[in-house]
Amino acid sequence: MPVTVLLVDDEPLVRAGLRAVLEAQPDIEVAGEAADGAAVIPLVRRLRPDVVAMDVRMPLLDGIEATRALLRTVPDPPKILVVTTFENDEYVYEALRAGADGFLLKRARPAEIVHAVRLIAEGESLLFPASVRQLAADYGEGGGNRAARAALERARLTEREGEVLRLMARGLSNAEIATRLVVGTETVKSHVSAVLAKLGARDRTQAVITAYESGFVAPG
Repeated sequence: MPVTVLLVDDEPLVRAGLRAVLEAQPDIEVAGEAADGAAVIPLVRRLRPDVVAMDVRMPLLDGIEATRALLRTVPDPPKILVVTTFENDEYVYEALRAGADGFLLKRARPAEIVHAVRLIAEGESLLFPASVRQLAADYGEGGGNRAARAALERARLTEREGEVLRLMARGLSNAEIATRLVVGTETVKSHVSAVLAKLGARDRTQAVITAYESGFVAPG
């Protein structure tokens, strides 16, 4: 089955460019388009896309609030890929904190766009880990976020789970973590699932942000 994508951006040229790049791939299908975040929830309910590629800044409802609303109201929501003009942007970090799974620059090359959609859909690696680390360093409260620290304390991660979380923060995939720890991939998947469940995180991105904001992993 192809990965289905909903494009949400107030610039028609951006949507057209993304559609052209994605629909050139045999394993990706653009399910629909919207010009504002306010249209996301009804379209997601109707089209059930795997990924929503959404501009972070839109006139009526921006990508941050649209992400929050989508995750709050839609059961089994799609992955959310924030599309942005600027990489080191507090809006991008707030979107990730709100529950977005990753971000993509509008100036990205076609191969990077396709890679981002596939990686987000698979959910087994962190998209642009160095950029997420830099965003956490700039906007993540220096490890002093009380809510994140409380979540980590409640989680009571085992030593191996903590090791897996640190490797997740470095952007390693499940297969790469398995190689590093000399264990099977299924074992790593079990550890990742345990980390997410204990932290109450929707996905790897949210777990890694908690790790940075709690000070468990240093973003520098």
